[in-house]
Formats: sequence, C-alpha cells, structure tokens
Amino acid sequence: MPPRSNKDRPLAALIVPDLLELLEEHPESIGPQTEEMHPADLADVAEALPEEQVRAFLTALPRERAAEVLEYLDEELRTQVLEEFTAQEAAEIVAEMTPDERADALDELDEETADEILQELEPAEKAETERLLQYDPYTAGGLMTTEFVAVEETLTVEESLRAVRAMAKAGRREAMYTIYTVDANGRLRGVLSLRELLAAPEGSRISEHAWSEVVSVSPDTPQEEVSQVTSNYDLVALPVVDANRRLLGVVTVDDVIDVIQEEQTEDAQKFGGMEALEEPYMQISLWQNVRKRGGWLAVLAVSEMLTASVMARYEDDLGRVILLAQFIPLIMSSGGNSGSQATSLIIRAMALGEVSLGDWWRVVQRELPAGLILGIMLGTLAALRISAWAVLGLYDYGPHHTLLAFTVGLTLVAIVTIGSLTGSMLPFLLKRVGFDPASASAPFVATLVDVSAISIYFSVAYLLLRGTLL
Repeated sequence: MPPRSNKDRPLAALIVPDLLELLEEHPESIGPQTEEMHPADLADVAEALPEEQVRAFLTALPRERAAEVLEYLDEELRTQVLEEFTAQEAAEIVAEMTPDERADALDELDEETADEILQELEPAEKAETERLLQYDPYTAGGLMTTEFVAVEETLTVEESLRAVRAMAKAGRREAMYTIYTVDANGRLRGVLSLRELLAAPEGSRISEHAWSEVVSVSPDTPQEEVSQVTSNYDLVALPVVDANRRLLGVVTVDDVIDVIQEEQTEDAQKFGGMEALEEPYMQISLWQNVRKRGGWLAVLAVSEMLTASVMARYEDDLGRVILLAQFIPLIMSSGGNSGSQATSLIIRAMALGEVSLGDWWRVVQRELPAGLILGIMLGTLAALRISAWAVLGLYDYGPHHTLLAFTVGLTLVAIVTIGSLTGSMLPFLLKRVGFDPASASAPFVATLVDVSAISIYFSVAYLLLRGTLL
C-alpha cells in the first residue's frame, strides 16, 4: 500500500526514508534514535509510513513510548493497528496509555476485539477502563481521566508534598499541577495549585491553603458545558464528582481544546447547510460525502421552489415592467445576508452561554432596531444609485424613476429588518423544539427570507407603482 500523504508533515517526510531502512536492518535502534522526539512528531512519522509498516514501527519502540504515540495517532489508523496486534500485544501497549485515552482507543474498536484486549489487562486497569467505558463519550465522564492528584485535607504541607512526590514517581499523572483535597470518604473539599503547595509555610495543614469553593461538574454533564465552565473559570483541570461530591476524575484542558475544535468544526459544517461529519474530510467515503450533503440540499431545493412559485404569481407584472426584475438579486441577497448575519451571531452567543431561551425577547429588542437601521442604510444606498443613474443618463428608468427608487429602497428596509428578525429567532425556535440551533444554517435562513423577499417586493411595487409603471 502506498505511503500516506506527507506534504503537511515536513519532519516526517525527512525521517521516513531513514526509518524504513532502520526497520529493515536495525529495528532495535529505532527507540534510542527517536527518544528525543515528541510523541506527536512520532505519530506524524507513523502516519507518513506505509500502513503495513506502522505495526512494526510501534513494536520497535518501548511499550510506554508506543503508548504515547498511539495517543496522538489518527483514530482510524490507531484502530487498524490495534486490530493487527494480538490481544496480548495490544493490551501491553494500551495498559501504558492514560486511562481516558485507553478507554477512547478501545471504544473505537469493535466490541469483540475490545473485550479480548480488556481480558488481557491487569484487574485494576481492566476495572478502571470498564468504568470509564460506561460513560457517554460526549460527557464529562467520557472525557475525564482518573490520573489526578488528591490528598487528605488533614495532612500537613510536608506530608502532602511527600504524597505528591510519591504519586509522581509511581506513574503518569495528567493533572499534576492541580492538587485536590478530599475528606476520609473521598469527597472533594478544596483545590490548590502545585505552586501554592510549594509556597505554603511548613507545619501548616494543607486545608488552610486550599480554596474551598471548587468548581466541579457531574459525570453526565455534556461536553459543551464542560468547555464553557473550563473557559469561564480559566481552569487547567475540571474535577468530576458524583452526587455525594466524591471525586471521580478530572477533565484536563487538552481534552477541552479537542472538544472546542470538534464543536466548532461541527457548527461550521452545519452553517454550510449539511450534516456534521464524524470523520476528517479526506477519510470519508464518497457515499458518506453525498449522504451528509444531499439531505439538506434537497430540503433547500424544495424551499427554493416556493420562491419560483411566488415569482410565477407576479409573472404578468414582470412582463409589463421588466425593470423590476433587475433588482430581484439585490433584494433577495440583502435579506438573506442580514438573516445569515443574525443567525451566526445568535448561534455563537448560544454556544458561549451568552443567551438562553428566555432571552428571545431581549434579542428581538436588539435586532429590530439594528435591522431597521441596516435596512435604511441599504435602502438609501440603492435609491440613490437608481436616482443618480437616471439623472446622469447612465440608464433609462423612465419618467417614474423616483417612484422606482423609493420602491426598491422601501423594500430593502422591510426585507433587511425581517431577515434580521427571522435569522435571530430561528435558532430559538429550533432549540425550543429540541433541534441543534446550528441547524439554522445560513443557506436555510437565506431560503426562508428569499420567499418573503419576493412577496414583499412585488406587494410594495403594486402599491406604489400601480397606475404608473404597472
């Protein structure tokens, strides 16, 4: 099988030829040769190798090092490689992964393969992994790691430092820079940074220096809310507790960054009028590509047919005054653009927690004057353009060009205002009925506004131009 594209991985492209030679002649030297490289860079190297060589590359690395590389590896390739290993070989590597990454890797496998690997893990690791696999992957429980640092609140500063040092020596700890204090039953009581612990005076108890107001979430908290809480409080780790405040795990900031990237990608795709992709663009099949885009395109096409129906209703007016047809693109695009702007603003505000369902009336009070002002601005601009071209003789709009300019200008005021209101209210409506507000994509809003734009335009034209141009 040919190597993966490495044009975006210059370091990998440089290393791969020598690495392939080492794999063939001296695989035992790969570990020492690459020990100074970051695992993310090694993952890039693995992705640039021919796929049939990836397993050999990981086997040549020390187990702990191979586990670190697996954590950064593309999900599809990671799944493929783990399926190529025997259950025992895979278990030896995933056992070295952090608990949350181990659970994620096994969750991507088919159930039978994952069970076989689980059976090969040590009892403690198996129980820990099975517990994490029970949580929805898109919740705090699915994101959290159980590798955190917690000490009893009754310990002195010196005792706490010895405990933290022992934990660091015992193995990897993702949330090493945040220390949690717990009571004898494991209930979360306080938090302080490693720096605060190091700076605390000797002889004092750690509870005297820990913050008692600890921000935490439950394991079933949606990942979107987790990212909001982490951002709002500038946290590097967010504790996850059960109903009795017992500390279950922590969500680290690197996982939150992944969530933010995932959510932004999903929203961006929905804004474009399509279903969100579960895989990177270059990895989806042709059928997935068509299926994700075809549904919304069909809905939008049917919606646009309403526009054609409205235009057919005014066919006679268009035949008598062909001048009206010149301004249809201007009116439709202005309404659609204003609606898309409002939709984007409100969906983003909802994602950041700046507005909720109960704020819809406050949004109306803001968007109505904003849309009106924007409409007046665009309407005035269009009316001035028509009048100027008529006066300068650049285009013959006939003797009633002033009425035509006023018709176009007034229509723009109305449609931009309506577009802003429609675009801002549609996310609230979708959220109220249980749909993702991001589904109020710009194409969908534009289609809705197009239908009303044509109706408003010809209604205003009929009222103002009747007896003159019509």
